[in-house]
Amino acid sequence: MKKEAKNKPKSWFKNVLSNQHQIHQSNVEEPATQEIMEEQMSIEDNPKTSDSPSNKQLFTKDNQDKVSLDLIVSLENLLNDRQLVLYNNKDLESQLNTANETISRLKHDLNKKELLLEDKNQEISLLESNITNKQMSYDQLLEDYKDYQYTTKNEYEKISNQLEKETNKYIKLNEESKNSQYESLLKIKDLEEKVRNLEIENQEYTEQYQKVLDEKDDLMRTINDFTERMAMSFSPKSSTSAQSE
Repeated sequence: MKKEAKNKPKSWFKNVLSNQHQIHQSNVEEPATQEIMEEQMSIEDNPKTSDSPSNKQLFTKDNQDKVSLDLIVSLENLLNDRQLVLYNNKDLESQLNTANETISRLKHDLNKKELLLEDKNQEISLLESNITNKQMSYDQLLEDYKDYQYTTKNEYEKISNQLEKETNKYIKLNEESKNSQYESLLKIKDLEEKVRNLEIENQEYTEQYQKVLDEKDDLMRTINDFTERMAMSFSPKSSTSAQSE
């Protein structure tokens, strides 16, 4: 009968601990439960912490009937449950304080993060505004560049066409100039040839003229000599006839 009484409180105590563990499963971990069980067992072994000398005599399990033994075991279980609840409450209060401190710290960090986020949002807004302005400037520059490129292309085409025309004109004029130079050279050569021929003819004419002059002079001298001789031959006869008259 004592073995049944001893086995029954142990099994009942295990059931109570199992129920308490299921109720507080989210807050109390298994190692803590093991520590509680060890502490409760130490309380049972150490009579100084819970029972006075009178209680030892009152709740002694020796020489007790089954009903009294069951009551004693139930009372011990209730006391153990109370100690377990108090321990759990204390642990939960500690966890609650820790959680409140953590929450306060997290709130403080959250406020700092919100302030930092607000600053970052302002910076982002400023950057977005700058990016928008830069994009507008870029779009304007791109449009101006396209206009400039179009205008430059048209001007380049005009200049290219004009240059091609001028090049063709230059080639044509150069060809005409070469032809003209060649013709001028031919004319110069022809004129030089004519000048040389004319100089030769002039030289011949000059020589002929000089020859004619020389012949004329000779003829004049001959005529003068003949006239003088004729005059001399006729002058005595004329003086003789005059005297005879």
